[in-house]
Amino acid sequence: MELVERIIKILDEKKAMNIKKLDVKEDSTIADYFVVATGTSSTHVKALADNVEETLKKENIYPNKIEGYNTSSWILMDYSDVIIHLFTEKERENYNLEELWENTKEKMNK
Repeated sequence: MELVERIIKILDEKKAMNIKKLDVKEDSTIADYFVVATGTSSTHVKALADNVEETLKKENIYPNKIEGYNTSSWILMDYSDVIIHLFTEKERENYNLEELWENTKEKMNK
């Protein structure tokens, strides 16, 4: 199973909400995919991050970096080709990554 699909499955099993896969490989040099998901609370967001990290470690897949874990309203997990963004609902609405990347694609295609 491709890493991005594995991550989505792990998040879904822990009841992450509104999971989206954004294909950014043509628009970004930092990753091929962003996975964006929402937790029901900061505790849930941390639990999602913990579960992804623990599950993938068992498969010898380790993150390059994890940011935002202490605040837990937006946790970013960098797995090279896949960057995971885990948000509380409020933070996800505030940053609106899906719209930001959609607008980037539209501007680049003009």
